[in-house]
Amino acid sequence: MKILAVSGSLRAKSSNAMILMALKDLAPDVMNIKIYDGIGNLPHFNPDLEDGNALVSVIDWRSHLQNSDGVIFCTPEYAHGLPGVLKNSLDWIVSSGEFMHKPTAVISASPSIDGGAKANASLVQTLRVMMAAITEDTILCIPAVSAKLNHENKLIDPATEIALRSVLEALFSLINQSNSQ
Repeated sequence: MKILAVSGSLRAKSSNAMILMALKDLAPDVMNIKIYDGIGNLPHFNPDLEDGNALVSVIDWRSHLQNSDGVIFCTPEYAHGLPGVLKNSLDWIVSSGEFMHKPTAVISASPSIDGGAKANASLVQTLRVMMAAITEDTILCIPAVSAKLNHENKLIDPATEIALRSVLEALFSLINQSNSQ
């Protein structure tokens, strides 16, 4: 099972990137999680750039999505919304259909007490418009994320580990349902 994991933060040591690393460690052996770090290479969305000459970075992004059985996003919240780079990456695929019925998990991790709930809700809404397959069990907000990672950025909170395992199980089930249809 090929899972594409995408952080909404470009910082290599962001807490969201660390949550994705923890997911890789927690995933069952049948789930191969690949962290995609190319969204920062995408140009600002402009449909005029696609006229016959799709950009290499856009082709790469779409190809990774097409070749995955499922997708996991983990994003911070900036000014009560999605980071611009993440929204830009989604704009590039609105009309190309890579999320049509794609099993998807949405996680937000934030130092705030609501765990980036506004960014999470915005991302879920955008992905649902794009027809991604998302269930309530594949959505998670992680509040006070800084306290859940140690000085080496490793997950140390058992409750968060349980919640992440639950999201992985729900995504696994969603992918199996999708494959059986």
